[in-house]
This record gives sequence, C-alpha cells and structure tokens, in this order.
Amino acid sequence: MLSPEASAEPGSWRTDRVPYLRGIMDAFSEPIVQMVVVMSSSQIGKTEIVNNVVGYYIDQDPGPMLVLQPNVEPMAKAWSKDRFAPMLRDSPRLRGKVHDPRSRDSGNTILHKIFPGGHITVAGANSPAGLSSRPIRIVLFDEIDRYPASAGTEGDPLELAIARTQTFYNRKIGMFSTPGVKGVSRIEKAYSESDRRRYFVPCPACGTMQPLEWKGIVWEKDGDGNHKPETVKYQCQECGVLIDEVDKYRMLSQGEWIPELPGERIAGFHLNALYSPFLRWQEIVEHFLKAKPSPERLQVFVNTVLGETWEEQAEKADATELAARREHWPAEVPAGVGVLTAGVDVQVEWLELAVKGWGAEEESWLIAHHRIHGDPQKKDVWERLEALLTKAYEHESGAKLRIRACMIDSGYLTDIVYGFVRTRQKRNVFASKGMDTIGAIPLKRATKANRYGVKLFTVGTVSMKDTIFNRLKITRPGPGYMHFCQQGPDGADAEYFAQFEAEHVVRRFSHGRMIRGYKQKRTRNEAIDLEVLNLAALHALGAGIRNQLGKLAEHLNEQGASATSHDLPAQPKRRRVRFKGF
Repeated sequence: MLSPEASAEPGSWRTDRVPYLRGIMDAFSEPIVQMVVVMSSSQIGKTEIVNNVVGYYIDQDPGPMLVLQPNVEPMAKAWSKDRFAPMLRDSPRLRGKVHDPRSRDSGNTILHKIFPGGHITVAGANSPAGLSSRPIRIVLFDEIDRYPASAGTEGDPLELAIARTQTFYNRKIGMFSTPGVKGVSRIEKAYSESDRRRYFVPCPACGTMQPLEWKGIVWEKDGDGNHKPETVKYQCQECGVLIDEVDKYRMLSQGEWIPELPGERIAGFHLNALYSPFLRWQEIVEHFLKAKPSPERLQVFVNTVLGETWEEQAEKADATELAARREHWPAEVPAGVGVLTAGVDVQVEWLELAVKGWGAEEESWLIAHHRIHGDPQKKDVWERLEALLTKAYEHESGAKLRIRACMIDSGYLTDIVYGFVRTRQKRNVFASKGMDTIGAIPLKRATKANRYGVKLFTVGTVSMKDTIFNRLKITRPGPGYMHFCQQGPDGADAEYFAQFEAEHVVRRFSHGRMIRGYKQKRTRNEAIDLEVLNLAALHALGAGIRNQLGKLAEHLNEQGASATSHDLPAQPKRRRVRFKGF
C-alpha cells in the first residue's frame, strides 16, 4: 500500500500505473539473476521498487536483508521512518509482522527490525558499523553514486556489503541510482557489466518498437525564435510521425524490456524521465531550456532527467579570457548584489582575502581582493584583516553593506586561525578544513566545538571546485555567472587570474575504484581556494539566504540608504577583544 505520507497517489499499489517497473521487479524473482542494476532518472519510481522488494521478501520469502543508503543521517533514518514504517502500517500483509520499535522488548529499532524468518538492517554507506560481519541474503543499494569511496577506513562500502552475501546461493543484490560523472559513476560501471536492458515502446503509427530518447523530443519556435514547449511531441525514429503525449500511456502498457546482451547473469535496466507518467514532456523541455545556459544546471538535467552520465569537458580556465571580463561598477558593490561573503587563505608571508557579492541564483561579483603582507604569526596582520572584515561597503543603491559570513582556511597555522575565529563565530567568521574526496558533503559543520572552542566546517573541495569551474564556463551574465572587478589596489591583477589555471582534473584508482580529483600544476592557486571559501561561506548562511539573494538585492535597490539592519548584517559592537591566537 502507498501511504499518504510518501505518495501523491495513496492506496493500493498498481503496477499498471508504471508498467515499465514490472520487468525490474520480476527480475528479483528470476532464478539465474543474482544482481539487478537500475540506472535511471529521478521521479521514475525506483524508491517504490526498493519498498516493494523489501515487502515481498518480508511476506513471501523471508531472510536477512540490508538496505544501504548513502548516509545514516539523514537518509537511512528518513527512509526507515518516512517510507518503510508507513508501508508496514498500511499494508495488511505486512502489518504486525514487524513490531513497533517503541514497544517494550520488541528487539527492533529504527535501523534494525526483526520479522518471522529474517531481519532487516538499514545502514549508511559512510558507517563501518552498519557493514559488520552479519550474513545477509538480500542487499539493496540506493543512490550508489552518492556513496563515499570508503566506509571509514574499512574500504569500499559496496564490496563490504556484497561480501556479506557470499554464503547464500539464492542471494539477491539490487543497485539503484541516478548516474553522476562519466568514467567515475558506480551505477554506470555496474550497468555496463549487465545485459543492458532498455524499455522499447511501439510507435502508434508504424508499430516500430523503440526506446524513448531525448533526441526524439521536438518542439516549435515562434517567428521571433522563442521556444514553445507547449508544442512538444515525440518523433518516431522510423517513420518520422509526431506522437502526442496522450499516446504515451498506451505505448508504455505495450512496452517490453529488450536486453542488448542477452544471457548475462546481471539484469541491468536504464530509464529516463520521458517514460514517467508523473512528469509531462512539456515540463521536461522547460527544465532543459532553463538548464541549457549553465553547465552546472545542465549536468543536473542530464543526470536526473535523462538518467545519463555527465561527460565533462576539460576543467580549464583561460586566464586571458577571464581577465578580459573585468568590469567597472559605479559603486563598490553593484546593484545586483544582495549579500557579501569573504574567504581568507593563510600563506607563509601574507593573508589573502577575497570579498564576493552574491545575487539572484548565485550570480557573483568579485568586490575586492587583498594581499595582506606580513608574518601571519604576528598580531598586526590579523588586525588589518579584522579592519577589512568589519568594513562597510557602499552599495550602488546608497546602502552600506557588510560581510555576512567569512570562511578562513585552517590548514596552515591552525592554532592561530582558531584563536582568531573563536571570539568572532557569533558574527559568522568561521574556520574550515578541506576534504578532497568526490561525493563528500559540500559543507558540514561540527556539532561540537573542538578544544579551542571552534565548531569547524568541513568543505567538500571537489564538489565546490566542480561548481566553480562549471561557472567559469558561463559566458553571459545571469545565474551562476562570475563577474570580476577592475585591476587596482583592491582589484584582481594578472597573477590572480593566472591562478585559475593552477589546477586540473585527474583520475586515479583507489580501492579498485576510479576516483576523480584536482591536481595542482603551478605553485600558487589561492584564487581557486578563495572562490571555494566564499562559496562555502555562502552555504554556511543556509538555503534560506541563498534562495533569497535576488530579493535581498531588490530590497537594497528599493530602500537604498534607508535599508534597515534587520535586512543587512549589523555592525559588530565596538569593544576591545583580547587577541588569543598566540
């Protein structure tokens, strides 16, 4: 039963509503198939496959099961509480077989439940404890492209979990995920080793069986060249007839899964959102048109709508082209900016500071760039930094804008950085450390302060740099575009732009898996680090601020010099603070 908490169509499950899922679920009952791989878009129903498979084995063929999510908090607990528990409650065949974890002596918890003939463990791929030596017959991996490369220090979580199934001749392994980057994606590799099934549907006109592919989607433009998504149709790849979406359900009901490599023991399935009865073709075209100008958004479209891997162009910035984009603004802060952030990189003989402004949909402006020369082990260097962090910047509207958040890299002179940050955390001056691991959470703050009294932020530098290099490719102002200020005492010089050429993407094997990261090819790369720190500072302010950047800019332009301190960062109280960094 589909529960009201988890479905827009609660009630009895009907496979006819999503007929392409029938073959996937049936594969779990094929005797010769031990592994089922599903590489798909979002909103296609793969979570319901996981739920139905779990329900089937609890009721019909009980045994020890493991459901592995990318992490314990929040994903493993969220699936258990929001999807699994309501299904147990509302499905008559399952109700009562698994005791409520709140009942005394039930033996059940949110992440481990016992039922007649078996048990189920829900774990996170980041937790070695959830992958201990208990034998498991059925393993279901959800969103494997979001798994870390290693579960702590234990190794690849996929290999650890699969090793637990080896004693069962009738084991079943399910892998589900939207894909990520080509050549690195786990689900792409698993699908390539399968029989590679695709769902073929008949053309209403000529009857030719064919998979639904993005190249078949066509729509019109008006006389001025404006796109008209409402005219979208699917063009048959055989006879060329244009198919209306109203025919899609009939086509799906007559479809069949056809393997590219028949006879393989791994059943692989690929699906995109064109098949989904919950997403109209017009919505998909509108999504594409919005995503097309931005490589960052286009990657999301390719991964989550088309269900395909993203093939990256070389992450390379051209210093000359970037320098040519420098602009002159009528005020320190141009009209499009709603929030200021800062990033600080600690060098041996100076501090490097970049102040950035952020506008609608994370369009950004480099407001100021400083090299504060002097020994960072000396107090006066940090006092000069403090003066720049508390400075009021003049907005084009006349308002005085202050830095809302600052992120300082603590990798060098860690104790001194902590000493500076400790007394300034209340005004959002933070310390960070980088984690150079693909799939790492972009930004995570420690729940407890360390012995210096600092709650340290961990920054996923690979994902942050991916975002930055994608945005550097955007050539027109708008969402994600990066503006640069003119050269000057507070501007970007030639060395600053040259540093964007300091890193390139490399791939290497680790624990038998391809790992992607960035390698430095010139000595200085502070410009890239400062962009990472500023993006981290923006994320530290939370999604609420990021989603309101455009409105904050509009408010400044409307209110001008009368903008209130409720909307803008308040000036820190003028009081003497003992410097405790030494």
